[in-house]
Amino acid sequence: MTEPFFELRGVKKHYRGKSTFAERILAAAGRGAPPRTLRAVDGVDLTVTRGEVLGLVGESGCGKSTLARIATGILKPSSGEVVYDRQPVAALKGKERLDFLLKVQMIFQDPYASLNPRMRVSRIVGEALSVHRLLPKNEIDAAVDKALTEVGLDLAYRDRYPHQFSGGQRQRIGIARALVVKPDFLVCDEPVSALDVSIQAQVINLFMDVRERYGLTYLFVSHDLGIVRHISDRVAIMYLGRIVEIGSAAAIFAEPAHPYSAALIKASPSATRRKHQFQPLTGELPSPLAPPSGCPFHPRCDRAMSVCREVRPVLTEIAPGRSAACHLHTSPESA
Repeated sequence: MTEPFFELRGVKKHYRGKSTFAERILAAAGRGAPPRTLRAVDGVDLTVTRGEVLGLVGESGCGKSTLARIATGILKPSSGEVVYDRQPVAALKGKERLDFLLKVQMIFQDPYASLNPRMRVSRIVGEALSVHRLLPKNEIDAAVDKALTEVGLDLAYRDRYPHQFSGGQRQRIGIARALVVKPDFLVCDEPVSALDVSIQAQVINLFMDVRERYGLTYLFVSHDLGIVRHISDRVAIMYLGRIVEIGSAAAIFAEPAHPYSAALIKASPSATRRKHQFQPLTGELPSPLAPPSGCPFHPRCDRAMSVCREVRPVLTEIAPGRSAACHLHTSPESA
């Protein structure tokens, strides 16, 4: 693996639950339990190398979107460190901080909610250039036109409002807005899940074309394993706020090392696998307010051992470039 370009080191994002009136009365009397803590992200170590696409996969509610917002600086982690190009983001000030915020751009899930409905497209795309004075005023229009053309939008539409576009066109506007500031790293949070299936392939192809043209690095968040397999170099599997497996896309889809990864792949429909019997993932995702003891996946795992109920497994390298947080690879019980 080449030198890390972007890193998350022990990143956590915890939210303290609100107490009811009765709970506050009991707490004042010294009889109540402390407020519960929601562990949206619970100790994530993640490395992205320059030029690669790292896919981040997991069920809804596992913390993917929270992690994406931490990566872009939208949210601050409760603890842990975000490192961009070998510099801790928390230590960046002034121009260095602004450079980070411009170089790391986010593509949001809902292309309509992420666009100001009162702004024309030309202003939406060029706003950052104007506000941060990245270009002289007389050059902004040309930069906006170039960005719109690169994402396949007709320049005749540049003065329209977001509601006058289709979902796929709105997402292209969001991509143009990100590209116009010349980023190095795109964090894509379910960027095609709100689009029609017929449009998804076009937007995915656009992401791949843009990556090749500008040498961009992606953190691509999705619950669609087919898309992740198609676009990603490596894949990280997330469950209940933690990474449970990470490795090359080819290795994980060929032979998943964690039972959760295997369950996700079995539950994913495929047009290429012959005689494949669809096996939905059983059980409910546990609440991050009250995670199970030991391995968080053990209540849903058909290979759980006694150690799984008592000890939380640590993400451990099981092969070069391949890590998993599972006792099946480390415990004597699995022998």
